[in-house]
Amino acid sequence: MSLKSERRGIHVDQSELLCKKGCGYYGNPAWQGFCSKCWREEYHKARQKQIQEDWELAERLQREEEEAFASSQSNQGAQSLTFSKFEEKKTNEKTRKVTTVKKFFSASSRVGSKKAEIQEAKAPSPSINRQTSIETDRVSKEFIEFLKTFHKTGQEIYKQTKLFMEGMHYKRDLSIEEQSECTQDFYQSVAERMQTRGKVPPERVEKIMDQIEKYIMTRLYKYVFCPETTDDEKKDLAIQKRIRALHWVTPQMLCVPVNEEIPEVSDMVVKAITDIIEMDSKRVPRDKLACITKCSKHIFNAIKITKNEPASADDFLPTLIYIVLKGNPPRLQSNIQYITRFCNPSRLMTGEDGYYFTNLCCAVAFIEKLDAQSLNLSQEDFDRYMSGQTSPRKQESENWSPDACLGVKQMYKNLDLLSQLNERQERVMNEAKKLEKDLIDWTDGIAREVQDIVEKYPLEIKPPSQPLAAIDSENVENDKLPPPLQPQVYAG
Repeated sequence: MSLKSERRGIHVDQSELLCKKGCGYYGNPAWQGFCSKCWREEYHKARQKQIQEDWELAERLQREEEEAFASSQSNQGAQSLTFSKFEEKKTNEKTRKVTTVKKFFSASSRVGSKKAEIQEAKAPSPSINRQTSIETDRVSKEFIEFLKTFHKTGQEIYKQTKLFMEGMHYKRDLSIEEQSECTQDFYQSVAERMQTRGKVPPERVEKIMDQIEKYIMTRLYKYVFCPETTDDEKKDLAIQKRIRALHWVTPQMLCVPVNEEIPEVSDMVVKAITDIIEMDSKRVPRDKLACITKCSKHIFNAIKITKNEPASADDFLPTLIYIVLKGNPPRLQSNIQYITRFCNPSRLMTGEDGYYFTNLCCAVAFIEKLDAQSLNLSQEDFDRYMSGQTSPRKQESENWSPDACLGVKQMYKNLDLLSQLNERQERVMNEAKKLEKDLIDWTDGIAREVQDIVEKYPLEIKPPSQPLAAIDSENVENDKLPPPLQPQVYAG
């Protein structure tokens, strides 16, 4: 999958997340861009071709060794005893190797005869004698109780699962890829049998497959997670070292649209980091995928709060890369490989679990190939940051040493915030004092203007004039007025 880094940030075309064969399912960098189904088809083709080439090589080597042995026998008198013994030992050793190669690629070596399996089954299995853990017992009881609701179909599923577990016990010497192939074949056969023979609805098939995966992977976890025969542990150490070396990468360099100064956003970032770290503590691939999904949803919420709008895919991937860099999850490559090898393929090919897991694989691939151009830096600055000569976080490097714990760093961050708040408070106080002075000056100015007007136009207060008496009131003050008219009666 091609990752592009532009000035506006990291961008991955959503079409590039799909299987490159065009089937419509999600691809995976671990499967060279194919989905689970197409990858298995390509893997089988390549494997058959390799087996055929190895078989032809084995036959050619055997013929050459036989010819060399016959030639050495004819010239035995002319050779010394020591050299004859050396040639004989070499011939025997190569013949043994050729026979081993033939056995390995023969059909009977993988499947084995039925008689041999019966004889091996008679021997007590170490897994039966071993005291199972509390979690294994709990999962087994839950699995049995779950299958009881399906009656006859549940009994058939339990029988097939037990046979598969017994078969896997005798296949521990196989490579992890072959064990993964056996597990994926078992998933596919059980799902097809339920749909064709049992007529089980697809949604119930998905629930049953989840329980089957939980049961078998809880019991197989210690044998198939990060096995010694693989380089998973080496890849884990390499990616951890790489992430430590990139500790100086800032959110601005990745164009991460998240503001951690907002308390809610900071809480979402912490929860996302916790979820991606918690993935390592789970045994079942589905539970590990659930941790990735929860982490991704916290990231989307953090972006939504910061931007006050729904997050886009171009916002999500840079933030996921930042979370991985900040969290540095333990055994990251082992967990990704474990999910890829033993998870129910339908979960990785479709749905939100498959989408988020594909983005996580893209994030890890980006971190592994991250360079100066990806971060919009010059090669000189990138090399200086990687070597530790300098850091883009100059202010932080002046406040504390690189070895300071998180508590000390947080303390200095709080002190810096307090200093900024103090400066803001001083500015506010100065503005308030200025406003107070302006108000006093304005009040004094108004008072002076009023005083000038009063002095210029003095106010004379005259006594009130005598009020007029009412017409019908008793007139005791002026007796010179004529008496009031009296009504007179005229005779007509």
